[in-house]
Amino acid sequence: MTEVLEFPTREVQAFTFLERELRGMLAARGADEATIKFAIEALTSAYSDVQDNTDFSFSVDLPSPLTHDQAARLQQQISEGVDALRAHHHSLVLKLTAQLLLTQLKLYQHERGDGPA
Repeated sequence: MTEVLEFPTREVQAFTFLERELRGMLAARGADEATIKFAIEALTSAYSDVQDNTDFSFSVDLPSPLTHDQAARLQQQISEGVDALRAHHHSLVLKLTAQLLLTQLKLYQHERGDGPA
C-alpha cells in the first residue's frame, strides 16, 4: 500500500492561510507594512509554539488477561477520549493564541502611537 504525502503539509497550508488572512485583514484596516510585518512575526512565533506542543503520548497498564474484544473496546475508548481532549485543547490553544496575537499587536501599535488597526 502506498502512502500519499501532502506537499506542502497541512500545517504549512494552514499557516499560509492564516498569514494570508491576517495580512488581508490588517491591510483592509489600513495597517502599514511595519505593523503587518510585526503581526506576521508574532503569528509565526505563536504558531510555532502551538505546533511544538501538539504531540504527546502516554501509556496504560491494563490488567491481564484481556480478551481480544475487551482490548479492542478499551483501545477504541482511549482513542476516542484522547481525540476529544486533543480537539478541545487545540480549540482552546487557538483561541488563546489569537487573543495573545491581538494583544501583542495592540501593544505594538500603542508603543508606536498608531492606535488600533
